[in-house]
Amino acid sequence: MKLNKYFVIDFDSTFTKVEAFDALADISLKDHPDREQRKKQIAEITNMGMDGSISFRESLERRLNLLSPSKSHLPPLISSLKEMVSESFKRNRTFFADYADNIYIISNGFREFIEPIVTEYGIKSENILANEFRFDDAGHVVGFDTENPLSANNGKVEQLRRLNLPGDVYVIGDGYTDYEIKHAGLANKFYAFTENVERESVLSKADHITPSLDEFLYLNKLNTAISYPKNRINVLLLENVHPIAVSILRAEGFNVETYHAAMTEDELCERIKNVSVLGIRSKTQVTAKVLENANRLMVIGAFCIGTNQIDLATATRKGIAVFNAPFSNTRSVVELAVAEMIMLMRNIVDKSAKMHKGVWDKSAKGSFEVRGKKLGLVGYGNIGTQLSVIAESLGMKVLYYDTEEKLSLGNAVKCKSLKEVLEQADVISLHVDGRKSNHNLIGPREFGWMKHGVIFINLSRGHIVDIQALRENILTGKIAGCAIDVFPYEPVSNDEEFQSPLRGLPNTILSPHIGGSTLEAQENIGTFVPGKIVDYINTGSTSNSVSFPNLTLPLLSDAHRLIHIHNNVPGILAKINHILADNGINIVGQYLKTNESIGYVITDINKKYDKDVIKQLREIDQTIKFRVLY
Repeated sequence: MKLNKYFVIDFDSTFTKVEAFDALADISLKDHPDREQRKKQIAEITNMGMDGSISFRESLERRLNLLSPSKSHLPPLISSLKEMVSESFKRNRTFFADYADNIYIISNGFREFIEPIVTEYGIKSENILANEFRFDDAGHVVGFDTENPLSANNGKVEQLRRLNLPGDVYVIGDGYTDYEIKHAGLANKFYAFTENVERESVLSKADHITPSLDEFLYLNKLNTAISYPKNRINVLLLENVHPIAVSILRAEGFNVETYHAAMTEDELCERIKNVSVLGIRSKTQVTAKVLENANRLMVIGAFCIGTNQIDLATATRKGIAVFNAPFSNTRSVVELAVAEMIMLMRNIVDKSAKMHKGVWDKSAKGSFEVRGKKLGLVGYGNIGTQLSVIAESLGMKVLYYDTEEKLSLGNAVKCKSLKEVLEQADVISLHVDGRKSNHNLIGPREFGWMKHGVIFINLSRGHIVDIQALRENILTGKIAGCAIDVFPYEPVSNDEEFQSPLRGLPNTILSPHIGGSTLEAQENIGTFVPGKIVDYINTGSTSNSVSFPNLTLPLLSDAHRLIHIHNNVPGILAKINHILADNGINIVGQYLKTNESIGYVITDINKKYDKDVIKQLREIDQTIKFRVLY
């Protein structure tokens, strides 16, 4: 592609996520007795050379002396670096292909490991300017080509002078040597690249700070893999979402902010105004008022099973996709239910409390095995079914009630009514969702149906149990043991005191909504939900969304993807296709799905189109949101 612009790109910590010499140290010093000390010295010397506190040649000589590299270290180094190309570079391969004649890699690193990496992206070998090793007969590195200007101070400046590029020059890099090119008057702009590392001494000298290649391409109106720079996607994660979620979203180039607790409605109304992605757990209430202030919000990720804390109707009406984690913490909740069931049947809670007070109460009174007992499950979804299987393996008989028709697993018996299961069960465990109709599902009447001495467990939703009625039945002995993990009101943060009528009651386990709070479950959720968010933003796929029609989409190839969200009224698809036909645009793929509120149309079209087409599509009556993926 002919263009009177040239792009000079650094290699270490720009094209790749790391400094190549740091990666080389892991290989060449693998068995060295002073490995860690030398690696630390190499990193320090690298930074000194980058920020200009020592000369580059001194930095190079000192690092090579510490590394003692050889030819045998190069293949594993190259393999390692291929896996560490910057994420935004991976996303924008078409940029390198389209502008191959105008892209130069100018690095103070070494051609021997740079060329095999960057040529895979279409960069021409003759456009790679770097140092070269000198080897002895045994293949050990004994130095470098000292005649190469890149081995000395101001090497990049001298190399650019020799190139004498006939057009505008834009430099992308993370180090002081990249800034020197602009300072010497050989570049129009210097973009400090911060996707992998930020150097304060360099940032202050940059014309623009670019957190990703997406941002650079967007600013310069160049071909990009997406229709917006990903660092302009603002993500707000609340309630101590697992760090792996932060890492995944930042690796995508998103601008991620975290907060350790839930926010009040007013706080969230203020903070959500520039947010594109909101991540919450169970305490944050995403109300209609909050959503009315969320003008940029594209997607909500609930890092938990339930979504009753989100106004799904308003989210859907505003074209906001909502995803949750319906399976990721199932095992953790089930294991806690089993553990609490056994602990309560053996009255371990009260016996342990007595022991801590010095009371030795060795007695079998009120202690029972779970084998042969009847477990009554209210709710037979993902958690209920898995608990059913494990309970049977312990020798329990399983009964269940669910408002929906469910396939019984093992020997589990379906009951026709809630009353039927409550009347028969020795242990009752609740596993229902938080819909409004389930409010006080278990109250005085339901407790009256239960056996005297029943064990009662609620690990689902706090508002489904009448807490005062539960308290009264514990005190009368009707409930012999109780485990409650969820409450009608829960503290917003760990700093707030927990208040409940259940405090201090006998054989009662109270836990702070931790049924799914194991490291394994939180990591699973921290991986699953961001995966859905990223997939929706990058491809438009809505698989497993609880607010949108579910569509699983193929990968986009050599086309634009038009995403149109509209109120579910007749004729929208016809209007979309009419506009495309009037503009002579070929449809290479089209997908439509609706629910009772909205329609979701995905249209893949040829690369060539008039920008006015986008304006026409946005202006279709009943359109809620519209975006384009490249």
